[in-house]
Amino acid sequence: MKYYKADKNGPTTYLVVGCLVALALILFYGKGSYGDKSHWYFLFGFPLGMGFWSIFQTYYKIKDDKLIYRSGFIQGEIDIGRIKEIIKGKTRWVGVKAALATGGIIVKYNRFDDVYIAPKNQEELIGDLLKLNGDIVVTENNPDKAVVP
Repeated sequence: MKYYKADKNGPTTYLVVGCLVALALILFYGKGSYGDKSHWYFLFGFPLGMGFWSIFQTYYKIKDDKLIYRSGFIQGEIDIGRIKEIIKGKTRWVGVKAALATGGIIVKYNRFDDVYIAPKNQEELIGDLLKLNGDIVVTENNPDKAVVP
């Protein structure tokens, strides 16, 4: 089993820090002005808790010819033999996103399934996947080299 750390330099981390700062400001500087503060705890505490869960529980690993991903409550596994294509350097904003950073990789498998992940060392993960399945097509997404007719 090989373990890959997640890249945590992205918008999710900044959202968690922003919620933490907002909650601290409301709790410490809003004495008496907000009345009952229990709704503020939920308003900022829930995304804060989900964010911390995602930050500390985002990882990827290869075990028994399966790519296993986890990011907070998003988790799954992919049979490496079913992976068709890997797109490097692309950011996904919708769909299954088991990542915290931008500029990760999209793993396409089965017929129409895909997942967005962002390991800290993308080349190492892709290299290990290619060792197990040499039929994987690796595509580099480079918008600077896009050809416009």
